[in-house]
Amino acid sequence: MNRQWLYAKPPQGKIAVDTFQWTETAIPVPRDGEALVRTRMLSLDPANRAWMMGKTYRDALQPGQVMSGFAVGEVVESKAAGLKAGDIVEGDWGWQDYAALPARRLAKRTTKAPLELLIGPLSITGLTAYFGLLEVGKPKPGDTVLVSAAAGAVGTMVGQIAKLAGCRVVGTAGGQDKCDWLVRDLGFDAAVDYKAGGVYRALRAVCPDGIDVYFDNTGGPVLDAALSLMNLRGRIACCGNVSQYDVEKPAPGPMAVPGLVVTKRLRMEGFIVMDFYGQRAEAEARLARWVEEGKIKAIVDIVDGLEKAPQALIDLFEGRNKGKRAVRL
Repeated sequence: MNRQWLYAKPPQGKIAVDTFQWTETAIPVPRDGEALVRTRMLSLDPANRAWMMGKTYRDALQPGQVMSGFAVGEVVESKAAGLKAGDIVEGDWGWQDYAALPARRLAKRTTKAPLELLIGPLSITGLTAYFGLLEVGKPKPGDTVLVSAAAGAVGTMVGQIAKLAGCRVVGTAGGQDKCDWLVRDLGFDAAVDYKAGGVYRALRAVCPDGIDVYFDNTGGPVLDAALSLMNLRGRIACCGNVSQYDVEKPAPGPMAVPGLVVTKRLRMEGFIVMDFYGQRAEAEARLARWVEEGKIKAIVDIVDGLEKAPQALIDLFEGRNKGKRAVRL
C-alpha cells in the first residue's frame, strides 16, 4: 500500500496533528513518460505552513490533497527516457511512500553523498543559503552579517558560508543553548536569544559597528531591530517570514519601511531559490566540496517514520530542531 498524509483542513492559528489525515491507497502505476518513485527522505520546512495560507510562488494547498513537500527518492520503475530503476531523484511529490511522476518533475541527483545531505544541505536548503547570501546579500570581507533563525536549516548554512566569505557573523536563535551552540560549534562570532526580550538592545551590543547584510528568515521583531541597525547601503535578503506563518493573524509589516530603507539607501530583496537554478551545478559542487573538506558542518535533524511527519513539523515551529529537519522513510 501507499501510505499518505493528506492536508485535511486549514489550521486556526497553529498547526496541529488534526491538520493532517492519514490514509492508505494502492501504489500508483507509472504511465508512458513517468517514473514510479519510492520516497527515501522527506523535507520539512517552514514553507509547508506558508502554503496553507494562500497562493505564494505556488498554488495554495487544498483540503484533501496529499500534503506537499520536497522529497528525495529512488526510482522503482521507469517508463521515461533518462531514468532507470535505482536512480536517485528529487522533487515535490509530498508526504507519501510512492508517487508516479512525469520525468520533467524529477531531477536526477548525480552528486555522490548520503541521502541525509541530499535532502537539504546539498540541495534546496544549501542552495537557498548560498544564493540568498552570495547573490542577493553580496557580502564583502569584513562585513557584519546578521542571520535570523540561525540555528535552523538555512540559517546554519548561511552563517558558515558568511564566515568563509570573510565576514563577522551574528545570529539570532530561540534559547541560550542554541546561541551557545552557534558560537561554539558553527563558528558564529556572536548570537542573540530573541526569546529573552530586548532584541534591539542585544543586537546593538553585539553589532557595535552596525549591520551590512541581514539574511532574514523570520520577519517580525528581528527585522524591525535589524532595519534600525543597518549601515548605509546595507543589503537585506528576504528569505522567509517564519515568525508570522504559524499564527492566527499575521502582524503588520515593519514601521521602518520605507523610511529607513530610503534614508539609509538600503536594498531589500526577496528571492526564491529557483531563480538561480542556472547556476545550480556550480553551487552544488562548491557546497559539496566545502562539506567534504570540513569547512561547513551539515547539520541534519532526522526523524524516522512517515507516521511522525505531522508532529515533526509541529516541533519545527516550536523550535525543537537544530539544522535541517527531515523524515527518513
